[in-house]
Amino acid sequence: MIGRIHGTLLDKSPPQILVDCAGVGYEIDVPMSTLYGLPAVGEKVALLTHLIVREDAHQLFGFASAAEREAFRALIRISGVGARIALAVLSGLNVQELAQAITAQDAARLTRVPGIGKKTAERVLLEMRGKLGADLGRPAGASAGHADVLQALLALGYSEREASGVVSKLPGDAGVDEGIRQALKLLAKA
Repeated sequence: MIGRIHGTLLDKSPPQILVDCAGVGYEIDVPMSTLYGLPAVGEKVALLTHLIVREDAHQLFGFASAAEREAFRALIRISGVGARIALAVLSGLNVQELAQAITAQDAARLTRVPGIGKKTAERVLLEMRGKLGADLGRPAGASAGHADVLQALLALGYSEREASGVVSKLPGDAGVDEGIRQALKLLAKA
């Protein structure tokens, strides 16, 4: 498995780039978010990678961050979501936006990505719920229970801004039930 590549950027032909590494040119597919952050052609570049080996091809995908690669790997594990669709999702949404969409179970946000229909969006939300969204969609320092409280408040109809603001004020040791009670009290006072 090729996990990281470091070399000279030879060409940018979205969504593919060409990187020279010790005299070997690697064609790497990258999401647009990674492509926009790359240096100019001729400069050094380092990317985290994911290699997919098939009967008819070896495909190398590159990412600027570990979170991006983790999201890609989580997406391709979903039935009906291949590497191209996963790349399209990460080109249309950054990892934080994807995590927020998963936490809020917002299918409309995913269907705005070209190639993602309603059924695929719903499958992505269902399969990734509690995986990517729980880790990346919550404020720094929040517990896993806070993600559940946030989800409950969103289900009750509160906006993401209101729910996130209240959840950030909860103590770290509050359980889900107690967290929901305290959050509703805080929302009632506002």
